[in-house]
Amino acid sequence: MPTLDSKDTLFKKKSTLNCRGKLLSLEVPQVMGILNLTPDSFYPGSRLSSTEEAVRKAAQMLTDGADILDIGGYSTRPGAAEVSAQEEQDRILPAIEAIAAHFPEAILSVDTFRASVAEASIAAGAHMINDVGGGLLDEAMFETVARLQVPYILMHMRGTPQTMASLTKYDNLVVDVLDELQGQLARLQQLGVKDVILDPGFGFAKTVEQNFELLRHLEDFRILGLPLLAGMSRKSMVYKLLGIHQADALTGTIAVNTVALMKGASILRVHDVKEAKQTVILLEKTKL
Repeated sequence: MPTLDSKDTLFKKKSTLNCRGKLLSLEVPQVMGILNLTPDSFYPGSRLSSTEEAVRKAAQMLTDGADILDIGGYSTRPGAAEVSAQEEQDRILPAIEAIAAHFPEAILSVDTFRASVAEASIAAGAHMINDVGGGLLDEAMFETVARLQVPYILMHMRGTPQTMASLTKYDNLVVDVLDELQGQLARLQQLGVKDVILDPGFGFAKTVEQNFELLRHLEDFRILGLPLLAGMSRKSMVYKLLGIHQADALTGTIAVNTVALMKGASILRVHDVKEAKQTVILLEKTKL
């Protein structure tokens, strides 16, 4: 297990994120709603085909209690097709601009591993960057985040969306994931990035069993002193284990999200905002 003395790191446990002047409190876990402007996202129920549809979905999610909206234009399901940076921008920038205009108080996240797409999205109105590549798929990402000084979600993954399913060999899963994330955190620290959220990467270069091992040990990731994001919504760790379709995986998603919250998750990334928000409210009520 990595040993990281909190006195020796700039990454102290934070209770707020500075989202371009908007302070987002993490004292109570937050719910991030997924907006996929892709034709091939792994969950068909999340696919949006136009800016207008994205605005309507954003309105519903905000009504249901979403604290953050995560907008993406590149499917990262295993074996997903490659999409150019230009096509990715063409998919998401109009939606970001429209949602920011319709809901100026909403906090928007851009789901991308490309620095150029991230920077254009921040200019269009997004407030944070959600990078499934953890800085490994675009060498310019960390410098871009440091220059923009926006919150950054650092996720663990190996390889690419096209190759990650073959990269699931670990000597010790939790230790190895922590070590790999800590190496990236050191680079971010040197660059002066202030707001980092940690995502252990459920479903990315992990088998179903490995995903549950990560969930069992999620509290171990708090050693790095960062807020934790859990993204398990309707993923294969739920529907494959239960032998069901993604469309029927809401109950299972609620179950694993409940465990994640009990183990210290600060943000739930979900397709079903209302149910996630209700889960947070009920669990908060049980705290002493």
